[in-house]
Amino acid sequence: MGLTDRVMPFPPGCYYRSGAFIRYCDITAVESVCHDGLENVCAHIREKLIAGVEKRLVADAKVGFLLSGGLDSSLVCAIAARKSGEPIRTFAVGMVGDAIDLKYARETADYIGSDHTEVIITKEDVLAALETVVRVLGTFDITTVRASMGMYLVCRYIHEHTDIRVLLTGEISDELFGYKYTDFAPDAEAFQLESEKRVRELHMYDVLRADRCISVNSLEARVPFGDLDFVRYVLAIDPELKLNRYNKGKYLLRHAFEGDLLPDHILWREKAAFSDAVGHSLVNDLKAYAEELYTDGEFERKAAGYTHARPFTKESLLYRELFEKYYPGQAEMIADFWMPNKNWEGCNVNDPSARVLSNYGDSGK
Repeated sequence: MGLTDRVMPFPPGCYYRSGAFIRYCDITAVESVCHDGLENVCAHIREKLIAGVEKRLVADAKVGFLLSGGLDSSLVCAIAARKSGEPIRTFAVGMVGDAIDLKYARETADYIGSDHTEVIITKEDVLAALETVVRVLGTFDITTVRASMGMYLVCRYIHEHTDIRVLLTGEISDELFGYKYTDFAPDAEAFQLESEKRVRELHMYDVLRADRCISVNSLEARVPFGDLDFVRYVLAIDPELKLNRYNKGKYLLRHAFEGDLLPDHILWREKAAFSDAVGHSLVNDLKAYAEELYTDGEFERKAAGYTHARPFTKESLLYRELFEKYYPGQAEMIADFWMPNKNWEGCNVNDPSARVLSNYGDSGK
């Protein structure tokens, strides 16, 4: 028996006193909506993100960059390359055979002149690391586990093969500017509420992934999109501007950086989920592995034994059983599965991957 039978995350922006959590900072609280026009908004987005990257380049240890080839990490790397006196070091990870993002990361690296490394992983690498990743993360969430596989393995490579000890990444942009599924938001208010909810829950999902995968490999994570000034500003922008009325997600961020910082086809590339962009085979291999572990009857019986966040696929049951091995009875640490908002038309899906959404289109190609 431990000190307590219930463990929960310490809420962000709080301190604990006299048996209660006192919130001293709510990053999602918008005091006044910014009604500036499109061009002014984009100018401020550009200015604040550049400042957020620049301040995170100062370090006593050597700095590296995770570069997926998607918009967010490419922007961070391109800004850093402009601000650095020598070529930055970038790292991309992909599955052998079908890594979608490697070619885009390579093109971005060539364009910005970085010292670029590709880390190629296999099905065997992924399955061998799975239990370690779940233990390190302390979560059963499907999206988080999937996306952590590539990140954990590339960070392990960086620790073992380089003297880099600080990594900049592109997390938190999605929560601010939208995912593929937020294209289905019924109105601006719904978009804003969803964005605020995702930012409040970051410590259980994307930030949990980045923090644990990086820190467990003795590296320090720095996240420019999480700069407090940047986050406060973007959350305050009139959500009518942030809705995808432009036939292109994250239009404000893309428009803010039009010019020569990135090639146009990278700047305007469709969003691909990280676990998909590392290679569709990564998720397919995990699903197939789970399918082999349980018969349909075993899945139904075992899933029924859970009340909180009940597993709804064999893959989710696999992660839950691994979680329970290291964190028995502590599942309430994670609020639920990270999934699209099922209350929105077009989002009532049974898999968190954007691949199952009708608007996925050319994403990940």
